[in-house]
Amino acid sequence: MMKNSNEEEQQEQQPQEQSKQPKKESEKEKYMKQVEFNNILMRIASKQQQERQVFEDLTEEAIYTQHAQLTIHIANMLLAPQRKKFVVDEHNRQVMRFLLYYFNECPLCEEVFPQKHYKLHNHILLCGKAGTGKTLMMQIFAEYLRFTNNPHAFYNLSVTQMVNYFTLHNNLDRYTYNEEGSKGFNPQPVNICLNDIGVESKTYFGMDTKLLTNEFLHARNEIWTAYGKHGHVTTNLDVKMLKEEFKDGFGRLIDRFKTYNVITLGGESRR
Repeated sequence: MMKNSNEEEQQEQQPQEQSKQPKKESEKEKYMKQVEFNNILMRIASKQQQERQVFEDLTEEAIYTQHAQLTIHIANMLLAPQRKKFVVDEHNRQVMRFLLYYFNECPLCEEVFPQKHYKLHNHILLCGKAGTGKTLMMQIFAEYLRFTNNPHAFYNLSVTQMVNYFTLHNNLDRYTYNEEGSKGFNPQPVNICLNDIGVESKTYFGMDTKLLTNEFLHARNEIWTAYGKHGHVTTNLDVKMLKEEFKDGFGRLIDRFKTYNVITLGGESRR
């Protein structure tokens, strides 16, 4: 009996359609994939555990006291050329406690100023009148973190240094993504504290320092998101003045100040 052409076409198409169907994974293949996935999770957990072990447990008061005494010793070392002693008082005591917890990733830092809702992962924005010790405070912690081999160690720099760098290199790379020594698309950003932003916005060798600071702040928030590296700042301005000084017409910078723990260092000048 002769088959009609439609039947022949259907029979020819069936093997082709079957070959297009994806091959089902065997139970062994599924098992091996699950094992591989579990191994990846274990490596991630191990890495996180190693990172946590870098920091001492400052929830123990005795350990906290040791670290606090070390910061005071470093402060006196920094003030020795001026023949001064570092004074801990009601204006800086809690700020120092917060920063010790913060840089050692101790969750107690969020309880020091509970009404402020500070976050362990945010940048530090240290405000205060001229001479209250903002720059010195960050110098103390820059040295403390360096001596204790803390991964949150940062470079303590000034706006003037940043402007000088830009004048020489026509970019802010070392202050932002630090791609100078990288291979391919592998930036090496570092933690930085930029001191006295907004104090003197002027044109310096044809470059507006406010514009450079704006670029620094924008880049550092991107770096914080992508690489977990911080860009702390100190300033004589309060938050309202900062927002007015560095507004860009798009609301971007105002929004990004939300990623900072804005801490006020009170009192009068210590100079």
